[in-house]
Amino acid sequence: MEELAKYAPILAPILIIQLILFIVAIIDLVRIEKTNGPKWLWALIILFINIIGPILYFVVGRRSN
Repeated sequence: MEELAKYAPILAPILIIQLILFIVAIIDLVRIEKTNGPKWLWALIILFINIIGPILYFVVGRRSN
């Protein structure tokens, strides 16, 4: 338990960034009409590929007009 407490100042910001990216990506996925690929696939990528999934969605998944 002491080992975990030692790394908490490093892990906390990473977990907060991950949570924010996850929430923003899911909200955007629900609101947007069209994506590059099926929405269900992007939802799985966002959910299961931790920090990189939401970033991939924003870079590749969103359709630009």
